Amino acid sequence: MSLFSLSKKVKKLKMHKKQAQQHDQPSKALPSSLQDQINYIKEKTGNSTDVIIRRLQLGDGRGPDTAVVFVEGIADSKAINDFLIESIMNKHPVESKQPIFETLFKEVVALGDVKEITDWDNLYLSLMSGESIILVDGVQKAISASTRGGEQRSVQEPSSQLTVRGPRDGFTESIRTNTALIRRRIQNPDLWLENMKIGSVTKTDVSIMYIKGIAKDEIIEEVRNRLKRIEIDSILESGYIEQLIEDTAFTTFPTLYHTERPDMVAGNLLEGRVAIIVNGTPFVLIAPAVFIQFFQSVEDYYGRADIATALRFLRILIFFISIIAPAAYIAVTTFHQEMIPTQLLVAIAAQRESVPFPALVEALIMEVSFEILREAGVRMPRAVGSAISIVGALVIGQAAVQAGIVSPAMVIIVAITAIANFATPAFAVAISARLIRFGFMFAAATFGFYGIILGVIILAVHLCSLRSFGVPYLTPMAPFIPANLGDTIVRLPLWAQKKRPRLFTDNKENRVGDNQKPQPPKSRGMVNSAIEKGDHDEQN
Repeated sequence: MSLFSLSKKVKKLKMHKKQAQQHDQPSKALPSSLQDQINYIKEKTGNSTDVIIRRLQLGDGRGPDTAVVFVEGIADSKAINDFLIESIMNKHPVESKQPIFETLFKEVVALGDVKEITDWDNLYLSLMSGESIILVDGVQKAISASTRGGEQRSVQEPSSQLTVRGPRDGFTESIRTNTALIRRRIQNPDLWLENMKIGSVTKTDVSIMYIKGIAKDEIIEEVRNRLKRIEIDSILESGYIEQLIEDTAFTTFPTLYHTERPDMVAGNLLEGRVAIIVNGTPFVLIAPAVFIQFFQSVEDYYGRADIATALRFLRILIFFISIIAPAAYIAVTTFHQEMIPTQLLVAIAAQRESVPFPALVEALIMEVSFEILREAGVRMPRAVGSAISIVGALVIGQAAVQAGIVSPAMVIIVAITAIANFATPAFAVAISARLIRFGFMFAAATFGFYGIILGVIILAVHLCSLRSFGVPYLTPMAPFIPANLGDTIVRLPLWAQKKRPRLFTDNKENRVGDNQKPQPPKSRGMVNSAIEKGDHDEQN
């Protein structure tokens, strides 16, 4: 067979295949027959039982056949009955002078958001989003009415970011509820919202929210472009989005911040950041993100500045303890015994006399055992999860010491490390510390304190190389921006934080007024007059 005849045969097969596909599936335009429209919907949805098709007749039987189609569970049944079916059955559009479809669209449907649909793609997209579709016999168009609803989780206190002082509401799995929670805090028309659908199969609703005039246009455009470039079949959680739009994939540190607190999102929007909200998850992404942001708590802004500063210093110390404590113990006991006080050195040597393993193996045994217990506590039911983790740690630690596998000092070091890891505000950074800790342990076992210092230098260089939507990860320390140091490790009082972060916004206006610093009365006349009045009243 010649090459020409082979190519001709391939073209013919492709043509037959295309014709078969066109025969199996309806064209993009809607047919005029109501029965054909219903048949196509049933065929496309596999005659699913949750796709409800309610056929009606307009004008007491004098009008054309009509059908209302919706998906049970994701559409609001009460709104459909009250504002669609009842309105259609009670009105008499056949008496109107304008066409039936125009009468339904403009007069009968008593809902706010109503759209006109002319093709199958938009019809299926609206139907599977919870909207109701109105079909009229003899009309090649459909009406999409916004009836999204169904069973949803109510607004509750966030479980992953608890605070002593602050709001108690948290995001839910409904994207409209989440955007409403943010708008209640920022009641400004400059708070803009853009919607898009991502996922060729799931068609997940994704929104970006920012304050026009505060957020940089370059950052907004970069976020928008990265989301539009996503080509994937499903988006089930905001973690999918995070992995597809982050600057650096091969790092343990998160380059996007996620939270389920509306007040935290509102605060970041006011600094010039962009929020990415995904339907079906209570976790909202915030971009850009910087390293120091993961050690800040929303509660820092609701209390005194000096207390918040002390807590932030403590969190930074906690982070370094969680990654260096086991490595420091290994380095001291293996290479640098002269750095330990004599009495403590004798006590540690007596404890380790019966331990058959070197310090590195001893630390690995305890760290891996604790990681197993931690994962078991997370995966077990809540009623027994905490009991298993606590009892398991106590029993295994005590049994390991009595068996001579590990020393009591190592158990103390591992316990302090675990507590420090739990105290880290952001869970994403806490996981990073758990992984980096093992690298420091091997470096300490190989080179001692020189290995630890080398690891710290490598870690600092790696952090300096990271970017979040083009913004350096260690901003405002590297690059050094003195004007933005008031809300890093040190938190200045609110009246002193006049400028927004420079790399996030071009807005030059002050955040607070010039006369907001608390001041006592300039004269003592008020106090003296009150004292004199009190003395006069006592004499009388």
